[in-house]
Amino acid sequence: MTALKTFDLTTEGGTAWTVRAVEGPVPDGLIGRAVAATVPGEVHTDLLAAGEIPDPFDGDNESKLHWIGRTRWSYRTTFAWVADGNDRQELVAEGLDTVATVTLNGQELGRTANQHRSYRFDVTGVLDAGDNELVIEFEGPVAAAEAERARNGSWPHTNHHPYNQLRKMASNFGWDWGPDVATVGIWRPIRIESWSGVRIDSVRPLAGVVGDRGVLTTHVGLAWTDSAAATVAVEVGGTRQSVTVEPGTGSVQIVSLVDAVDLWWPRGHGGQPLYDVMVTVDDDEWHGRVGFRTMSVNVTPDDAGTPFVLSVNGKPIYIRGANWIPDDAFVTRLTTATYRTSVQDAVDAGMNLLRVWGGGIYESKAFYDTCDELGILVWQDFLFACAAYSEDEPLRSEVEAEAREAVTRLSTHASLAVWNGNNENIWGYVEWSWRVPLAERPWGAGYYLDVLPKIVAELDPRTPYTAGSPYSFDQFIHPNDERHGTMHIWDVWNQVDYTTYRKYKPRFASEFGFQGPPAWSTLTSVVHDAPLDPYGEQMLVHQKAFEGNLKLERGLGEHLPKWKNIDDWHWTTQLNQARAVAYGIEHFRSLFPLNTGAVVWQLNDNWPVVSWAAVDGHGIKKPLWFALKRVYADRLLTVQPREDGLVVAAHNDTDESWSTEVTVTRRSTARGGAVLARETFALEVAARSGVLNGVPDSTTTDPIREYLEVRAADGTTAYWYFVEDTALQLAADAFTAQVTATADGYDVIVTADALTKDLCLFPDRLDPAARVDSGLITLSPGESHTFHVTGAAAPEQLTSPVIRSANDLVQ
Repeated sequence: MTALKTFDLTTEGGTAWTVRAVEGPVPDGLIGRAVAATVPGEVHTDLLAAGEIPDPFDGDNESKLHWIGRTRWSYRTTFAWVADGNDRQELVAEGLDTVATVTLNGQELGRTANQHRSYRFDVTGVLDAGDNELVIEFEGPVAAAEAERARNGSWPHTNHHPYNQLRKMASNFGWDWGPDVATVGIWRPIRIESWSGVRIDSVRPLAGVVGDRGVLTTHVGLAWTDSAAATVAVEVGGTRQSVTVEPGTGSVQIVSLVDAVDLWWPRGHGGQPLYDVMVTVDDDEWHGRVGFRTMSVNVTPDDAGTPFVLSVNGKPIYIRGANWIPDDAFVTRLTTATYRTSVQDAVDAGMNLLRVWGGGIYESKAFYDTCDELGILVWQDFLFACAAYSEDEPLRSEVEAEAREAVTRLSTHASLAVWNGNNENIWGYVEWSWRVPLAERPWGAGYYLDVLPKIVAELDPRTPYTAGSPYSFDQFIHPNDERHGTMHIWDVWNQVDYTTYRKYKPRFASEFGFQGPPAWSTLTSVVHDAPLDPYGEQMLVHQKAFEGNLKLERGLGEHLPKWKNIDDWHWTTQLNQARAVAYGIEHFRSLFPLNTGAVVWQLNDNWPVVSWAAVDGHGIKKPLWFALKRVYADRLLTVQPREDGLVVAAHNDTDESWSTEVTVTRRSTARGGAVLARETFALEVAARSGVLNGVPDSTTTDPIREYLEVRAADGTTAYWYFVEDTALQLAADAFTAQVTATADGYDVIVTADALTKDLCLFPDRLDPAARVDSGLITLSPGESHTFHVTGAAAPEQLTSPVIRSANDLVQ
């Protein structure tokens, strides 16, 4: 028997590729001309690297490049093959985007129509000893989607293109935060595997816990070329189990027990021990890691409706999370390092869950590995978003194939917490006027309520499944009912003031958010309107939401005044975004245990854009991120109105009781901040619990010049203002700032003379590489705060718009 051998066909493996336009609305001179290509890669990045197109993200270039998505493209390479004595050779393509014809040495191997799955083609006898030519020709994805619609009929969808006709990343066709850059390409590794005898076809190691023992049930799929028996072995945690199988055996299950196993926990609840697993079948090996844990979701009806409680190892977890979109519109530019940085942004903000949204992709191994290591739970959507989907062939078979592969691949990961059938499609059927155009045709419910839950039950029974988000877990209840299951709150932002958050009591908020612009340096790197204006031509290219900048203006309400100039627009709308989201989350956490989690829309951006993200497309943290870090803290104090008056709501999401003294001080907003009243009370909050304490003195005779400062002895703080900032009397020049150089940047020490509200530093205004460690700092008179800036040299002084506060806006 000859060992399995791999011949890497990627650029990194030494194989040279070209791409050429075959047919379409192509600029003069490009049809048929070979351009150097990178594999894995995408045609946009290849054309950009070759200087054939401008940066798709810059200015209004996006619309000038729409021809790419309507063009047929051909990727081509030649390579030398040396026969190695094995019986079978197979071309393995881990990802082809999307509608493609694969040809080797002039012989068609097959056709593909799904970005979300891999393909394996038998090339035995087709592969030549010596030179070989591999050609993969891709249909233009926009043209292909429209052609499918013409053949099969239309199903309702959001946005411009009929993305629901293809099994391709939906947001690649444009979204209300992302560009329309519909790509083609060999987007994941491609190789030739040569083997004899038996090889590993798949490995599905499901790690669970019984008592204090880890139980690993490893399902191994096998492929054969001969009739010799083989030994399958699994090694984990110092144990080795093996079994001999007869030739032709398609799969085998091996159970391994690990005594006194260390449990895997989400961050904030314990450690993240990971155990190496090795599977061997004769000369073939598979390596991976597992974490031993159990996952469950409790949706048993109670007196208040239907809860949604995610538990790990039997322990309920309060979810502090964010929705995750593809981290770059061109996903092949992402690396292990970029994934690590972005997931670390979630960790540093106090999060414990990321929801991989259904309009994106089943993410890279690097993403899930990082979540395993850092203790970030993963809510994984199946890839259906904001549309109805045909349940007929050929789409149905593609959905089944991709789901089986995704569940098999991702079930390895300890961080995987929830499988979710779709994003907003059940809600869409109920509320978005789909029934007439559907004319009683199936629209996807068969996937969410039958096909997908059966696949999860078969392949990953240890992981909970939910049919959709939002979902009420009963077909006779509106899918977005606050009393039941998961809820999306989008009337805030779209229609009503953010104070509407307090009208809701969601059991679990799995989507909600508010927009704001990216960092100034990020925005101005791509928007070149002169003068810069919120409604400028290029600005609106980088605002994809319907009436987005108008909603930013309307969303100021009574909270903040309308801007006087573009600098004030930028600061005001960033501040309003941060406040709106913080307002909602503080309210939700004050409802604990009725509310069991919040998953904000969204953590990240995939290009420079005005959006709901907390971290912009250049990786700069917006004020929203600093707001999330505060309201997602393990221990939160917030002042909330109740029927009988103000309360101090305390949520203690730690395993230790919280015992401290809280001082409530009514102060003047004026310089000096005179103390008008002060009372203290003892705060006692049990582990993983919340309490409400009445505010001792919340009366005021001068609401425009007074505020409440709530300060625990351990430094946790909260504030209450009797009026909005548009009426609040805030002092001008309320602080002084001193700049001091450090080894890696500089410190800015700010000292307040009067109430200084929501102080932020924007060092990227001076240097786009600069980053600051804190933001949205409120200081009472006499208090100081030090901002630490890295990546830039110290300036001589700081003035607006580099340093801003809410005080600036209301003078």
